[in-house]
Amino acid sequence: MKLQSALIILFVPLLSGACVHTQDKKFSESKNKVMETAETIHEKNPYYSRTDTAQLHVPLSEWKKILPPEVYEIAFERDTERPFTGKYWDYKGVGTYYCAVCGNKLFYSTAKFASTCGWPSFFEPARKNAVIYKPDHSFAMDRTEVICGRCGAHLGHVFNDGPGPRGLRYCMNSAVLDFVADTHEAIVNK
Repeated sequence: MKLQSALIILFVPLLSGACVHTQDKKFSESKNKVMETAETIHEKNPYYSRTDTAQLHVPLSEWKKILPPEVYEIAFERDTERPFTGKYWDYKGVGTYYCAVCGNKLFYSTAKFASTCGWPSFFEPARKNAVIYKPDHSFAMDRTEVICGRCGAHLGHVFNDGPGPRGLRYCMNSAVLDFVADTHEAIVNK
């Protein structure tokens, strides 16, 4: 009996450590897969452009064929990624954030701040018509939904508890954002 207890005491921490390592590895692989997906999905997406600002009117059935499931679910089924899991929630790169669905310029990294809410947060969009606002009364809450001004994809919500003169916090889903590093900054910081 003492031998069994001793074995349990020795092996339980090892097994739990292995489980945590496996979970961390799966999460890391999943995060890397999303990062790779952001680069390759645009090859299948004829509507993606970082320069065209014309509004798009694409049927949901077409978006569903083109986009990875996670992006489609957040963008057009208004899903939300879990907090502290998105690739950009604590990312500190210098550059520009674009809509992962259509390539519309949304936010500059200079407007990003650490809000500790678990999602990437910004205090202002890149330009006036980059996003559209829509009342959202789902889940018995009164919120303001933020939608891409070009393709209509759900990006997240805006709240009145942010920094700066306007006091806004644009709380966005990482899965519907693409980040492009500022090449000047990348060269200067080498």
